[in-house]
Amino acid sequence: MSRHFNAVVTTAAPAVWDSYDMLLALLRQYIRPYRRLVAVLMALQLTSTLASLYLPTVNAAIIDEGVAKGDAATIVRLGMVMLAVTGLQVLCAVGAVYSGSRTGMGFGRDLRRAIFEHVTTFSERETARFGAPTLLTRSTNDVRQIQYLVQISGTVLITAPIMCAGGIVMAIHQEAALTWLLLVSVPIMAVANYLIMARMLPLLRRMQGLIDGINRVLRDQLSGVRVVRAFAREGFERDRFARANAALSDTALTTGNLQALMLPVTTLTINVSSVALIWFGGLRIDRGQMQVGSLTAFLAYFTQILMAVLMATMTLVVLPRASVCAERITEVLSTRAAVQNPPDPRFPRGGITGLVRLDGASFSYPGADRPVLQDISLTARPGTTTAIVGSTGSGKSTLVSLICRLYDVTGGAVLVDDVDVRDYDTERLWSAIGLVPQRGYLFTGTVADNLRYGKHDATDDEMWEALRVADADGFVRAHGPADSGLHMRVAQGGINFSGGQRQRLAIARAVIRRPAIYLFDDSFAALDVHTDARVRASLAQSSSGATIIVVTQRVSTAAQADQVIVVDGGKLVGAGTHESLLADCPTYAEFADSQSVGALQ
Repeated sequence: MSRHFNAVVTTAAPAVWDSYDMLLALLRQYIRPYRRLVAVLMALQLTSTLASLYLPTVNAAIIDEGVAKGDAATIVRLGMVMLAVTGLQVLCAVGAVYSGSRTGMGFGRDLRRAIFEHVTTFSERETARFGAPTLLTRSTNDVRQIQYLVQISGTVLITAPIMCAGGIVMAIHQEAALTWLLLVSVPIMAVANYLIMARMLPLLRRMQGLIDGINRVLRDQLSGVRVVRAFAREGFERDRFARANAALSDTALTTGNLQALMLPVTTLTINVSSVALIWFGGLRIDRGQMQVGSLTAFLAYFTQILMAVLMATMTLVVLPRASVCAERITEVLSTRAAVQNPPDPRFPRGGITGLVRLDGASFSYPGADRPVLQDISLTARPGTTTAIVGSTGSGKSTLVSLICRLYDVTGGAVLVDDVDVRDYDTERLWSAIGLVPQRGYLFTGTVADNLRYGKHDATDDEMWEALRVADADGFVRAHGPADSGLHMRVAQGGINFSGGQRQRLAIARAVIRRPAIYLFDDSFAALDVHTDARVRASLAQSSSGATIIVVTQRVSTAAQADQVIVVDGGKLVGAGTHESLLADCPTYAEFADSQSVGALQ
């Protein structure tokens, strides 16, 4: 339909057609590899539909030439023709369903893979913008809606226009005088159903957002179940879920009520049109202008045409929802990651040695009213340990994120071996960095699987050495005889380990790759003082030539670093050794005194 029709029908139509344009763009892109299957599907559907259109003509001939004249031979002969045509129709229909299913399933697989691969390129900014619940919904539920449309389109939406066009031609061939009924019935059905679908589209868009909300509530409740129970907030969480569930249910009910109008409108149109056809056809037979067989055939074609419109209508019920899903998927696929590889990546000769330098680095989160970091300058050299301390919310973790380029600075520069991190190929930069985040996340699998995230071809000896450095070999070996501890099962997120065990396994995962730069984002906080000391001592021996940057809240850790960086309110307020800062930096002296007082108390 023309876009000029939009302004006439409804003011909401431009949004409707924008969604449909996105759906068509996705279909064109991801159906392309299945062109041959689609061609086979269309050929089979064409043959099956033509066979269906031929049957009423044969039936009319049986009535007019066989039954009316009492010619049994003609009845048998034409009956055999009908059986043969029906057999051909069945074979083509089975082949069409098979081809359509193969196309739909392949389309869904390719689209899910494209979303997953694109999402893995997102930086922290894009991931935070969308959120995990909606990305999960878009990768599963939304793709499934479009996949379902592809599957049924192959069997119904291809058949319907062929059936309509062919039925009109055959109906005109049988009795042209009654075709005016088609000119009345079909437009009434089309306009009524279009108006209903236009009303459904905003509701379906809202419904997909409410599904995101359900996922978000469930994710919060399942992840924080221990907190919920500890504070006896089960009732509150039940109410929160009930509200989200009721909102989705009410919207789905309203959508269902609108959708339920489509079948009665279509059925009423078909029945009234059939009665009118029999009435006017009977008058023509009474006047001798038409035969009974021709009326029977015309009625069959008329029913086929309206049933084709009905099939298309019932199939098109999924079109608004699929178009909304396509809009949401396109939003993900069209989002450009903030962290991109440069057109001409640079890399220092001889590889990365680990010299890290921040030159007036500043950073602001999108939409923030003030910068998180302002004019930070520091240098961390290979073979040294740099401790970053500061109060909660002072920007320490953000500073670490800038070094490994999870975010890009908004001012100044971050350099590794005197090359701006934005000029590196991100994979090569990350391969030289061992990051241990504040919350050590473990993946479902085994201990060995998680260690191989750090080095995919690590041997058993290398894994045990990394575990030894992280002081994790003891509890891993305790799992079973010999070296079976490497095959210890790890639940999702590592929930079957204590916080300290998870953190030590995360440290081992970073150690095993032997990077030039270690970034520990408050990674020792979950360890007791004695384990902390053992891990840092082992790390100093095994990584003596690496640059180690540690975000810490412990003065005991900072005291053993070669240099200490003090951050307060996003600004660098002190840099030096532990002893010099105690004398020259009031912020650090206060920080150290607070822990001394806490220890005494």
